[in-house]
This record gives sequence, structure tokens and C-alpha cells, in this order.
Amino acid sequence: MYVRRRIVFGLALMTLMYGLYLGATLAVALTNQSYGVSYSARGAEWGREHGMGWAVTWVEQRYYSINKPKTGGTPESNQFGSGSTAVDIPRTGHLPAPATVLTPAKKPQPGEGVWHPVGRKTASGIPAMYEAFIRPDAVHTSYVVGLAWMDPTLLEAQLYSGSFIPGGGPYKHSAPILPRTTGNLVAAFNAGFRMEDANGGYYTDNKTILPLRKGAASVVIFKDGTMTVGQWGRDIKMSSAVREVRQNLDLIVDGGQPVDGLDSTDTKRWGATLGGKFDVWRSGMGVTENGALVYAGGPALTISALADVLVRAGAVRALELDINTDWVQYSIFNAPLGTRVNGGHGKSLISSMVGPPSRYFTTWWNRDFFTVSLRSTESTVATTTQP
Repeated sequence: MYVRRRIVFGLALMTLMYGLYLGATLAVALTNQSYGVSYSARGAEWGREHGMGWAVTWVEQRYYSINKPKTGGTPESNQFGSGSTAVDIPRTGHLPAPATVLTPAKKPQPGEGVWHPVGRKTASGIPAMYEAFIRPDAVHTSYVVGLAWMDPTLLEAQLYSGSFIPGGGPYKHSAPILPRTTGNLVAAFNAGFRMEDANGGYYTDNKTILPLRKGAASVVIFKDGTMTVGQWGRDIKMSSAVREVRQNLDLIVDGGQPVDGLDSTDTKRWGATLGGKFDVWRSGMGVTENGALVYAGGPALTISALADVLVRAGAVRALELDINTDWVQYSIFNAPLGTRVNGGHGKSLISSMVGPPSRYFTTWWNRDFFTVSLRSTESTVATTTQP
């Protein structure tokens, strides 16, 4: 009897201590900005870290099943961009400006799908980036998705690695973005899933942080700063020219078309959290036939709708990046060349993006992300010497 009481007391004490530990770590997580903007996101991140990912996923799926985006309606007219659309620029030395994007909605709204130059221009006044806005599909017509088009002939990319994603480190490039590197900064934006959910690998600083999976959708940055998207082992392979690789699931666009099976519940291909069927905040990036990069992000998107939007924007290959409101964030910076910028100089691609541009300039931001900056050759006006 005495031994039994000791065992019961020991188990009760262990249960109490574990409960206190969980309560203490949850309290810390709810004040941790790197876990998300909202308390619900912070709680979800905490749950996944403590082996309760299955429960978090179950709750999220039930929540999104009940709280579906509304159908029908029309967005406010000011959500389709503003400013110049016709730009008088030289014909050579850069990619041609993108063509108007056809909306998946039945009737386009004024300005829908029209590209506007945005962000810092080169010293010669050439836009390196454009933005446009369209609706996600023909059903959720009151919502707007943001598109950003980037010219790799004028921009160079950088992958910033985090202590949480991918983990480990320290890394050569991690948040915060240092002031001395911001004189040519044009944009910063989110990367992909937590690595345990990404079904892929990670390469940076001349080392493999996590093994690269053959066939995985991959964002690859070369040593010349050029960035592209493709299937690892087919479109891109490891070489001395590769500087960084960030993999996330499988391609959702290939050959200029959405891939087959996007409406399935294949969690290996489309993510073990929400899969692809829920209409939530999603982001993705693709590459066009001539090498331009296109980012898409916004609300009320299934993975099929995201793929369709990227195809409409010209992507021939594309992958999904991160999802949910706290993680979809694209920041644009506009200031005189050479001027150091910070989060206060940035604007979000869509005003309803809950994460502010300042996150990339803080020491607590522990997730990976991308930046694009004007190439040094584009920061000064070329001059010719008169004979």
C-alpha cells in the first residue's frame, strides 16, 4: 500500500509539474511577437512546438470550415492600385513591363489587373518592380489579391535565415536587416512553411542545413543574385553557381499551368496543416518565361486559386510560400537611392496584411525571408565622355 501511494503521489507530482511547465511556456509564447501578431497564432505556434500540431490543425480546420470567406460583393475601387501605368523608359537593359492580368472574376473592375510601377527605381528612372491587384476567383469577389512583379536584371535577391526557420545558425544573413544594407533595398517578403511542414530542405552559407529533396519546389538564388523557381533535380541542380536554396512542398504551377491534383488532400504535396482546400490567406511565387519573378499574396485563396492567379500573372513555374494571416507579408520600400531605410519607410503590398514591414528590422524576427535590392550597377547614372 505504501509503495502504491508513493507511485500515485509521484505521478500526480509529475503531472502537476508538467502542467505548470506547459502553462509557463504558453504564457511566454503569448507575449512572443515572433510567434505571430495575434494571440491565436501565438497559441498555435506554441502548440505545434509542444507536440500538439495534430490538435492545432484540427482546431484550425474546424474554424475555417465555419468561418468561410463571404461570397459575392465588390471591393472598394481604391483597392486596385493608383499612380502611373504608362512609363517612358528605355527599351533595352531590362525586361519589358508585364502585361495586364486578366481577372478570374466574371467582370473586371476599373484598374483591376493593371500594373503600376512601385518601389525604388534605378538611377536612370527604370522601374524594377510593379504591383497589380485582382480578385482571387469568380466566387469571392469582394476580396483582392496583391501581385508584385520583379525584374531580376535590375534586382538581386538575398535569403535571410532565422534561428527558428530553418533553425540552427548563426547565419551570415539574419534579421534584423542592417541599416548599411538598405540603401538599395526595394522589397522584403515571407518565405515558406516551418521546415518540419515544408517537406524539403535548406541550403545557405555554403552548407546544407537540411537535406535537399529531389523533386521539391525550390526557390534558388545564384551567386550573381538572380533568383528563380523550379523543381529541384530537374530545373535546377546543385552547382558552384548556387548560393541559396529554400524548398517548400511541390510545384503548384508547371509548364505554365496549374498542376494536377491541387484539389486533393495530399498533405505531403500541399501541406500537413490546412492542405489546399481551405480559403485562407496564402502566398506564392513564380517565374515567368523571360525570368521575371511574380509574388502573389492575399485572402480567400485555395491552393488552386493561388496557382490560377500566378498563371494569370505569367508564371510558368510556381510554388506556394507561407499561409495564414500572420505570415503572409510583402513590404515595398521607396526612398531616394542611397538613403538608409527601416520599417517605417515600408508599405505592405495589401493594407490588410497584419504583419508590419518593421518585422524584418527587428532582432526578434526568427523566420526566414527574402529581400530584393537594386543591383549596384543600377545605383548610378551611366555617363559618357565627350571627345
